[in-house]
Amino acid sequence: MARISCRGGLPLRTQISVVGEEAEPEKWAKGKKYPDRANYALCRCGQSGSTPFCDGTHTRAHFDGTETASRTSFDEQAETTRGPAIDLKDAESLCSYARFCHPRGGTWELTLKSDDPGKRKSAIQQAGNCPSGRLVVCDKKTGEPIEPRFRPSLSLTQDPQLKVSGPIWVKGGVTIKSESGRVYETRNRVTLCRCGRSKNKPFCDGAHIRIRFRDGDKSLSG
Repeated sequence: MARISCRGGLPLRTQISVVGEEAEPEKWAKGKKYPDRANYALCRCGQSGSTPFCDGTHTRAHFDGTETASRTSFDEQAETTRGPAIDLKDAESLCSYARFCHPRGGTWELTLKSDDPGKRKSAIQQAGNCPSGRLVVCDKKTGEPIEPRFRPSLSLTQDPQLKVSGPIWVKGGVTIKSESGRVYETRNRVTLCRCGRSKNKPFCDGAHIRIRFRDGDKSLSG
C-alpha cells in the first residue's frame, strides 16, 4: 500500500492534543477542516510535497509500504485488567504513544479503583481518547465495550507538546482494506502510519516521535 486511498466522502480534518494540569495530553481540539471530497489519497511515506495528500513521491523515494501488522483480532491480542466496576482491554502492539493514558495514575490504576465514580469516569474518558484503540473499557456486567460515538471520518493528529505530527486517526468503523484486498478488523478507532517508518504497517507504532515527523501544521510552530 503506497498511499491511503479514501473513498465515500470521508470528512478530513486536523485534531490537536491538548495538555492538561498534569502536563500530559487530556483532550482533543479541532483544527483545520479540509474541503469535502468524494475520493482522495493521503500520503503514507511521509515525504509528499502536497501533504497530507499523496503526490507520488513514494515512487521516487522507493518507499517500502509492506504491511507487517498482525491479522489477529483486537480481543486475541489484548490483555485484560479487571477492576471492580469496569474492565480494561489493552492491545499494546497498537500503541501510537498519544499518552492520554498517563494522567491520574494511569488508566490501568484508575480501572483497578473504578468503584470510585470519579476514577471510573476518568478511566473511560482516557481510554476513549486513545486514538489507536489500544485501550478499550468494557462494562463489568455485560462485557460490552464503552466507546465514544464517532461518525465515519479521518483526522490528522498533531502533538504540540512533542512538536510532532501524529498518525491518521480513523474513526467510526471505517473499513480498512490492504493492497492485496484483505480487510482488517473493523473497529471504532485505529491509527494509520503517515510518517512512513512504522514497523507495524499500516498501523502507527509511534515512530513519528522518534524521527520527529512534522507535516508543517501551524499548531506545531514555536
